[in-house]
Amino acid sequence: MPTKTASKPASKTRARSADAFPRTIRNTPAGTKSVVHVGDCREILAALPEVKRQQLDLVFADPPFNWARDYDRHRSGDAWDDKKLRDDEYCDRRDADLPLGQSRSFTFQWIDLCISGLKDTGSLWINIPDDWAAEIVVHCKARGLSMVNWCVWHFRFGQNTTSRFINSKVHALYFCKDPRKRTWNPDPILETSDRRAIYGDPRTESKQDGMPPGLRVPMDVWYGPYWGRVQGNNKERRNKHDNQLPEVYLHRVIAATSNPGDLVLDPFLGSGTTGVIAHHLGRNFIGTEFSKANATTACERIERGPVRDFDGVRGESTAIHPRRRAPKAD
Repeated sequence: MPTKTASKPASKTRARSADAFPRTIRNTPAGTKSVVHVGDCREILAALPEVKRQQLDLVFADPPFNWARDYDRHRSGDAWDDKKLRDDEYCDRRDADLPLGQSRSFTFQWIDLCISGLKDTGSLWINIPDDWAAEIVVHCKARGLSMVNWCVWHFRFGQNTTSRFINSKVHALYFCKDPRKRTWNPDPILETSDRRAIYGDPRTESKQDGMPPGLRVPMDVWYGPYWGRVQGNNKERRNKHDNQLPEVYLHRVIAATSNPGDLVLDPFLGSGTTGVIAHHLGRNFIGTEFSKANATTACERIERGPVRDFDGVRGESTAIHPRRRAPKAD
């Protein structure tokens, strides 16, 4: 899995230049750029030429969960106010019956805007907890998207409780515009199979599924080194940011479902991880963020690049058990 690399500190010049938005971050060697906008994503997306012209190759969204999170509002004063909305304000179950663009609730408004901007080859990923996963799946299917996978990001560090089972997952919902045309690149995300890593099974070395011997496409439950929640003294942690996703998560999504030079959109930029990985992998990127303070530090992260080293990670194992010895002969 990725190893730690030193990160260059953001320069004071870069920090000052981030006061103006929209802000463009260029990646000259790859010929790509990242653009970050500040404001309500619904207003920004409705005005973006790239959305109106259906130029989005990939959308990844990790929206507010309506859990009354602070999102640094106490510090910056301009972060999203995540006080609990009524269910019909946040995610109205009746909106699936309305035409595209006429949703009344927050969740379906931004989803519809993202869908309207997708190319025929495009994909939409939504990171969401149990509370709203089912409603979002029904809505996206009603809007004509096809579900490719209902993945689960599993972590061992959940919020402690004694009144029910502890949450240890978030859903990674993967939709596409056209199943026959969708962009799909399994090669850069292949991992060593458990048959090879744990059991040393020789059958995996001669399988006939088109994959290299001993390798497989990752399963739909995601875990392993560096896949935990970004908390405490984690090297990736952006100070005081709530609900930051690990870099390996976004690497898997972006590498597998977009191509170099494609356009990736994140309507809830937050700590900036989607932009960091998209920029690093040579994709064009558009991010929208409600908080100017969060957008500023996200831009600094995008400029610095990822903490993890993703060169040569193809073929690593996520096995949760060590290799087992072969049984002794009688």
